Amino acid sequence: MSKLREECGLFGVFGAPEAATPIYRGLFSIQHRGQEGAGIVVSDGVKVRSVKGLGLVNEVVARHPIDELKGDRGIGHVRYSTTGSSRIQNVQPLVVECVDGIWAIAHNGNLVNARKLRRMYQEAGAIFQTSTDSEVLVHLLADPLYRTRPQRVARALNELEGAFAFLMMTKDCIMATRDAFGFRPLSIGRIGGGWAVASETCALVQAGATYERDVEPGELIVIDANGLHSSVFRENESGHLAQCVFELVYFARPDSRVFGYNVHNVRCAYGMKLAEEHPVEADIVVPVPDSGNSAAIGFSQRSGIPLNAGFIRNHYVGRTFIMPDADDRANGVDMKLAVLPDVVNQKRIVIVDDSIVRGTTMRKRIELLRAAGASEIHVRISCPPTMFPCVYGIDFPTTEELIAGKRDVEAIRSFLGADSLGYLSQEGLLSPFSDPRNFCCACFTGKYPVDPAGMKGKRALENSSLELGLHP
Repeated sequence: MSKLREECGLFGVFGAPEAATPIYRGLFSIQHRGQEGAGIVVSDGVKVRSVKGLGLVNEVVARHPIDELKGDRGIGHVRYSTTGSSRIQNVQPLVVECVDGIWAIAHNGNLVNARKLRRMYQEAGAIFQTSTDSEVLVHLLADPLYRTRPQRVARALNELEGAFAFLMMTKDCIMATRDAFGFRPLSIGRIGGGWAVASETCALVQAGATYERDVEPGELIVIDANGLHSSVFRENESGHLAQCVFELVYFARPDSRVFGYNVHNVRCAYGMKLAEEHPVEADIVVPVPDSGNSAAIGFSQRSGIPLNAGFIRNHYVGRTFIMPDADDRANGVDMKLAVLPDVVNQKRIVIVDDSIVRGTTMRKRIELLRAAGASEIHVRISCPPTMFPCVYGIDFPTTEELIAGKRDVEAIRSFLGADSLGYLSQEGLLSPFSDPRNFCCACFTGKYPVDPAGMKGKRALENSSLELGLHP
């Protein structure tokens, strides 16, 4: 993939002795969802303790040992900055003290009405400590209009528009919720005699929990000493969900179940469909590791062309989509993959990857294969052309950044230097699902299920006149 910048990952537990340990394990398994910052907040019912910082979760924990985090309940977060820049103030979970005690909040997604809500509170005299959209929920929860009324959290959540999965914690409970369209995944599991909540089911497994069910769109889950309690804070009046199809195309780990579907199986089905829609004569199928692996398996199975490893990945280099700067991404690509000349030399190759966004990464890889002696290079992509910006949690805010936003398929093929280029069709993308109407495909179609008019880019909530310092 010519890479996207990712969203975030959530993990929480209640009723798990030494809660920080399963939270760490869960976050470690969803590190692919964000590599800029990480944090863990734990409570023993009396005190709330936290560690967070810039970097990977193991780096943060190495600087702040988790054995100091005593308690049987807590939430954690790994972050990529889809809203707000990369600085320590924006690392989550956000921890604040309200009149009724300490709250911790972790968020995955983007709120399209955050600017409006933030301005409303600022004009009323409120002070914001971060430039993330997540902080508006803090102010809603602290607002006397909600704090002093029944169903306080539900009323506050009803003010939010856009894509969100939230974990919240007080010293007495943890809460989990998804927006009514269900853009972002969130799953519930059992861990011993307690509960766990995670952005992906692979995190539940890693932490020693067993999957129970998903948090339903529009549902608010409260887990406390009396068990799990469910309520609906908002009904979906549209009749259809808007689950992010890119979770299945690319975001989620292949061993997760997302929106009820096994990710690996869906990607294999994409590869099979791609082989049907864009057949080609070739000697080997080469996946771009790791994002193209499952689709390449499907393509090979359906086409009968043998699968082989034309690229070797350096696992000590982070995913290039996560690098905030374009120069960093380009340099990272040079370090991330190496070509196996003996495999590709004098071969007709089919490269299979999940998507092309900017095109610079794929172009570089084709150049490497040519230099290694590949005789033909045919590119097959297991999703349609990404033509429109996403405002629900993926960081490509302008059409100008998207190669398919300004070029047709033939022009993209020419730019890449490939012998042929084939994208999965919209019909193929939705073919594995029992009800295709329940998936958001706005980045391919431009049809946004929630009005994106309030979004102005990832740094729209920052005050350009204020430079906040970074801390180690």
